[in-house]
Amino acid sequence: MSRAGHRSQLLRAGSVRGVGGDCTMAPDPWFSTYDSTCQTAQEIAEKIQQRNQYERNGENTTKLTVTIRALLQKLKEKIALLKDLLLRAVSTHQITQLEGDRRQNLLDGLVTRERLLLTSFKNEGAEPDLIRSSLMTGGAKRGVPNPWLFEEPEETRGLGFDEIREQQQQIIQEQDAGLDALSSIISRQKQMGQEIGNELNEQNEIIDDLANLVENTDEKLRTETRRVNLVDRKSTSCGMIMVILLLLVAIVVVAVWPTD
Repeated sequence: MSRAGHRSQLLRAGSVRGVGGDCTMAPDPWFSTYDSTCQTAQEIAEKIQQRNQYERNGENTTKLTVTIRALLQKLKEKIALLKDLLLRAVSTHQITQLEGDRRQNLLDGLVTRERLLLTSFKNEGAEPDLIRSSLMTGGAKRGVPNPWLFEEPEETRGLGFDEIREQQQQIIQEQDAGLDALSSIISRQKQMGQEIGNELNEQNEIIDDLANLVENTDEKLRTETRRVNLVDRKSTSCGMIMVILLLLVAIVVVAVWPTD
């Protein structure tokens, strides 16, 4: 057996305990519950197909319907138990984070399968691809899938837990550096906006000063215009008075001048 296969069996079975030099395998309750839950789901798929066959043949399906409903409730309870066991194992650090993620993926698959089975049960006569594929993969273990038969990403393949954690920390640091650079750019843009705002305020003050100056100059022009008009009127009045006085003087002179 290869090292990878041996390691998978050890992880699936649980922990290895040495007592007096002998190795005993402590079965993992999560995986035993998982296998039992998969078997229940497989049984539901078979019962639904059988019920649909009965309906097509015009046979009574009441008993099968009751059985399927009970199995669906049992499946729901087992999935809830798996969630509780996984949460307890992760919170108490009984398993690594990577192992917790793997089990969560398996659990998500069961939840999806439960949803499809429930949909098929409610839609009488329907046989989704999940049920057909489940029945086709039957065998000695009634189609129970191997939870370790999934493709591991290239980025983490062959790496240990510490190496994966270090890789994740490096990714987080790179993201933090990118966020810091973005924050600096935003700060510079904010500073430029504030400087532009200050410049606009100064320009507005200059425009206000010019408007006040123009208004004052206009007022002075109107005042001077009024003065010029007043002087002009006075000049006209004085000229008329002088003409009248000259006429009067001329009349007086002519009146008093002796005549031959």
